[in-house]
Amino acid sequence: MINILLNGCNGKMGQHITQCARFREDLTIVAGLDIRPNENAPYPVYTNAADIKEKFDLIVDFSHPSALNTILGLALERKTPIVIATTGLTDEHKAMIEKASKEIPVLLSANMSLGINLLIQLVKKAAQILYGSFDIEIIEKHHNQKVDAPSGTALAIADAINAAIAPNHLKYVYDRHSSNQKRTRDEIGIHAIRGGTITGEHTVLFAGNDELLEIRHTSLSRNLFAEGALKAATFLYGKEPGFYRMQDIFEE
Repeated sequence: MINILLNGCNGKMGQHITQCARFREDLTIVAGLDIRPNENAPYPVYTNAADIKEKFDLIVDFSHPSALNTILGLALERKTPIVIATTGLTDEHKAMIEKASKEIPVLLSANMSLGINLLIQLVKKAAQILYGSFDIEIIEKHHNQKVDAPSGTALAIADAINAAIAPNHLKYVYDRHSSNQKRTRDEIGIHAIRGGTITGEHTVLFAGNDELLEIRHTSLSRNLFAEGALKAATFLYGKEPGFYRMQDIFEE
């Protein structure tokens, strides 16, 4: 049984993880951490990490970039693995995470969906084969309450394609309203759509001469992200210190 501390437990994703964890026999959430108290949670919720009394084996972080320093410090202090699913992280945040991974196991992913991470594997292969004769565009759709654009997942897909072809070879073009010129081969177009209650959809379009290839993933519920986070937790538990990605799950 893996005992989990859930950071950001009162948020939408935190609540989904709480519900999904109730049906698992291999793990349990023993405590939560959030900026707001919650007396209705099925476990103690703390607003201060220093007050946590429960022993935990692993941390799942689904919160906000501003909380990273605190939760990463707690993981290092307790020498516990941490799954980081928080989006909107800066290069400075990512440097902190990579430094911490030298002492503890860390799994970082902008999207906890197993399907999305399989999509990333597929588009890397497609890009290696098609680049040069196909243009690559990424279109992502989310609900009208999402603040960041493009999504962290869209950027993760673009980064994976870029790395698969040649590190930092391709440039990212966001929408096209500010540029009145023809598209060049060394571009990845990234487009964000916001509306309604769309949980999330990501499409990678490979456009060639007289043919199109689309690889698409559609999220129908936030539960898939919760299940993915718990899958990541069971994968990371017992691992040696290091920096891990969701794609590593497919290779185990």
